[in-house]
Amino acid sequence: MLQPIMDWLVGLPGAAMYAVLGLVAAIENVFPPFPADMVVAFGGFLAARADRSLLLTFLVVWIGNVGGAMLMYALGRRYGAGPLIARMGGGDAARAQERLQTLYGRYGTLAIFVSRFLPGVRGFVPPLTGAARVPAPRTILVMALASAVWYGGICYLAYRIGNNWEALREAVTDSGRWIGIVAICVAAVGAALWYLHRRRAVR
Repeated sequence: MLQPIMDWLVGLPGAAMYAVLGLVAAIENVFPPFPADMVVAFGGFLAARADRSLLLTFLVVWIGNVGGAMLMYALGRRYGAGPLIARMGGGDAARAQERLQTLYGRYGTLAIFVSRFLPGVRGFVPPLTGAARVPAPRTILVMALASAVWYGGICYLAYRIGNNWEALREAVTDSGRWIGIVAICVAAVGAALWYLHRRRAVR
C-alpha cells in the first residue's frame, strides 16, 4: 500500500502535496491501519529536499488530523462507537467505551491524551470519546495537543534527517515505538498514583 502512494507523491506539485498530506492525516482517524505516519514522514522528507516550509507542512497535517478526529468524535457522539469501530476493524466497542469512561472518570483528559499515543488504540479514541459524551471543547483541545506532539515530531524528524529516507523511516518507527512505551508508562504511573490516593482517602 505504501510504495505506490510514495511514488505518486514524488510527482505532485507543492500545493497538491500539502493537500494530500492533510487528507492522509485525516484518513488515519477513519481507517487506522492506513500507514499515515510513514506517508506524512515521506511528504516531510520531500518537502525538506525541495526546500519547502516545515511550518506549512506541519500545519496542514495537524489541521487534517484534528479535523478527521473531530469528525469521528461527532459520528461517535451521534451514532455510538459500535458501528464505527466495527467498520474500522476494532474489537468489542461496548467494552472499550466502558473502559474509556472509567479512565476518563479517574484521570480526566489525561486518559484521552495518553490513549492517542498507544499503538493499536489511538485510532479508536475519537469515536469512543464522542460516544462517552466527553465535552467537545475539551476533546478538541486534547486531540489538538496530541496531534501536535505526534506529527510535530514526525515533521521535525523529516527536516532534521534531511536526505536519508531509510534513516528517517527507521527513526519514525523507533520514535513511534518509544512514544507508545512512554505512554504506557505514564498510564501505569497514573494508575498507581490514583490507587495510592484512593487508599489514603479511605484511611
